[in-house]
Amino acid sequence: MRINRTRYPLRTIVRWLWSHHKGCRLQAAVNVLCGLALVALSLCGVEALRMLTDVATGARRGSLLQWGLLFGGVMVAELLLHILMTWVQAVLGVRSQNRLQQHFFARLLQSRWQGVERFHSGDVLNRLFSDAADIVNLLTEVLPFAVVTLTQFLASLVYLFIMDAQLAWILLIVSPVFVALSRFYFRRMRRIVRKIKDSNSALQSIIQETVQHRMVVKVMERTGDMVERLERRQQLLRWQVKCRARFSIFAKTMVNIGFAGGYLAALLWGLCQLQDGLITVGVLMAFTQLIHRIQRPMIDLMRLLPTLVGSFTASERLIELEELPLEADPEPVTLQGQVGVRFEDVDFSYVERRVGESRPRGSRQVLRGFTYDFPPGSTTAILGPTGAGKTTLIRLMLALVEPSRGSVRIYDETGADRQPTPGTRRAFSYVPQGNTLFSGTIRDNLRLGNPAATDAQMYDALNTAQASFVSQLPKRLDTSCGEGGGGLSEGQAQRIAIARALLRPCSVLLLDEATSALDIDTENSLLLAVRAHYPHTTILFITHRLTTARFADRQVTLQRHD
Repeated sequence: MRINRTRYPLRTIVRWLWSHHKGCRLQAAVNVLCGLALVALSLCGVEALRMLTDVATGARRGSLLQWGLLFGGVMVAELLLHILMTWVQAVLGVRSQNRLQQHFFARLLQSRWQGVERFHSGDVLNRLFSDAADIVNLLTEVLPFAVVTLTQFLASLVYLFIMDAQLAWILLIVSPVFVALSRFYFRRMRRIVRKIKDSNSALQSIIQETVQHRMVVKVMERTGDMVERLERRQQLLRWQVKCRARFSIFAKTMVNIGFAGGYLAALLWGLCQLQDGLITVGVLMAFTQLIHRIQRPMIDLMRLLPTLVGSFTASERLIELEELPLEADPEPVTLQGQVGVRFEDVDFSYVERRVGESRPRGSRQVLRGFTYDFPPGSTTAILGPTGAGKTTLIRLMLALVEPSRGSVRIYDETGADRQPTPGTRRAFSYVPQGNTLFSGTIRDNLRLGNPAATDAQMYDALNTAQASFVSQLPKRLDTSCGEGGGGLSEGQAQRIAIARALLRPCSVLLLDEATSALDIDTENSLLLAVRAHYPHTTILFITHRLTTARFADRQVTLQRHD
């Protein structure tokens, strides 16, 4: 199996984890305190068992009932602490994971448009859920457990040194072997796990795309092909998991052999001491308990390594999301009266770059020397073949992308102008291509345009968008829509999306193939109604229909630059 080198050094990941540890500190602190209390109770249990055994065998005087009650009390206290830790994990763990997901969700929404487009949506979802859960588990469960386990190891070792230093030294012989093996294991396993996580993301992407476009798959009769595609990716994942399992089994077997040898040597030493009358049966019982409490933590730490590797790999994948460039903080921009947009000698190219690559793979020029003025209050039809840059013009106006040369200026009636920024988006309302409704009610979708809109305003916008059918539905505005407007026709969904855009107070209305699913008569009625209701709004609409373009005051036709 070919294993690529990891992208981020360990120290970078550790610093990143520390920077995100704040939201998990309460749960981590509670887990550490409960774990340390369990360590103390564990050692108290060893001492109580030793005394109980010596009293029962007559080697020491004392009350059997007293020591028995103490031993039972220790067991009850350990049980209660385990219950508390389970409750903390259930309550605080969900809160910690929600905070981390909210952080990255906000980062994705605030990042530049071209940055996020490098990631498949299925891959992003896998990182937000699976990888975020791994990080929270590391910070709140794994690291506190490692601290407690190490404390238990040291405390038990000190206790054993007090009882018998030679026995303690025998157990310590295997420690260097454990450390050396764990370093080798961690480095190699980290690379394997990265491959597995990437494969899981690819699987989710295949399933998500196929379910989303299942109608196309059915009509094209490619169900079998999609299942085979999924199977090929699953086969790769199974092979990667087998590689991880083989390596993990080998490493754990070597460690267990070393620990078993150390345990056998310690046990034989204790039996010899007992045979020579140098220790009591109770002391031997304590020996066996302490040996377990020394070797068990080392085995537990070894078992934690796969979790640590998975969490560090999850950190790498989340760091990649966090490194996405953010948009500039939007400063409120107020434009007076009617607004226009001017392009001056604009060039623009889309740069192709994959995740994790520092250099672009290439570029595709869309606009070359484009100059045009969309005057305030005008209605302009933008025509041209696919790939000519029609949608790119809208992205430039909305500051989703920036020109590689030339300038875009937004100006108002006073003559003041400025380049597009996130803050100037408040001057725009937008209806993108395709079905862009969210799951929820029609009211929920309309309020995305204006959260304060009244029912009367919503019905007015729906009527303007030729969507009066909503008032005839049994639940009217409270009618539920499925994913992508499920339950509505494409034309109905488009009209509701247009109504949503009309509810947003704006100076410029952008319609990107927003009426493609409508018949000619409905489209004509809609465009006439929009123009009549919003006479002072600058309107730009992209269309392929020449009959639609006649409703515009102006037309601009773009050409491809291949």
